[in-house]
Amino acid sequence: MPDLTASITRAEHRIGADRHLDFARPFLPESLARVQPLAFLTARERLTLNHIRGHGYLCLFALFEEHVVPFVLDHPDQAREGTRGPTSRDDFTWFRTEFEMGFGSTCDVIGPPADIARMVLSYDPLSVALAVLHFEWMTQRHYIDSIRDDEAMDPRFKGLLRRHWMEEAEHARTDTLLLQAMAAGNSQTQRLAAVRGYLEIMAYLDAALTTQVAYDLDAFGRAAGRHLEPLSAGEREAVIYIQLQAVRWTFLGSGMTHPRFLQTLGALTPIGRVSVERMAPAFC
Repeated sequence: MPDLTASITRAEHRIGADRHLDFARPFLPESLARVQPLAFLTARERLTLNHIRGHGYLCLFALFEEHVVPFVLDHPDQAREGTRGPTSRDDFTWFRTEFEMGFGSTCDVIGPPADIARMVLSYDPLSVALAVLHFEWMTQRHYIDSIRDDEAMDPRFKGLLRRHWMEEAEHARTDTLLLQAMAAGNSQTQRLAAVRGYLEIMAYLDAALTTQVAYDLDAFGRAAGRHLEPLSAGEREAVIYIQLQAVRWTFLGSGMTHPRFLQTLGALTPIGRVSVERMAPAFC
């Protein structure tokens, strides 16, 4: 069991013990949160939903970092120069603690994490390595395309995402080498099977994200006091539709369509790349 106090202390040393999340500012850029189209919500309610999405965003990253990524470090073909530092894990722990103290109500997240990890890790190691590389290039795209130049975001949250981006930039490079080493002795049939496994992992995560959107809507109802003035059936349907497409793009589409991910995939199996490109529009 990790030492949570030590983890938070390390994060506070980087962030500043006297610095806290600013709940008056958004946590996610609009291109990922997609709360502005929900015009029937007040500005404050849209900000609350942004905060809930920011919480889920980091919790899902933490799930992958803590329960799936260790698979990469333990693989005999690992091509890393060293191992992952504790920075992201510490920052994620700090954020969860800060969020729980400042938000004022609970936000559920899919899980248990070990069950999701067990499902992902039940696939061929090459399929899992593709999923890990997907998340790493996805992180790069989020920061460069949406986060880096967004001046509205809470600076503590933005700084946390910047450190995560810097970590994943190196990991994407070394994990590409790992994936190539893992696939070196595989036939084209085996490589294509690994891509099919990766797509099944994406489909599994899509189902999990559908559940997460439902959790987020429940959390929004609690935080915004909407039990007194519930959303209409049409409003609920709109929130679910828009937010589901938002999380699909955030966690699935933005990784599946990243040029560097597709480049690596095409070198592995051109037919597999075509399969991924055909599936990706559903998540964009």
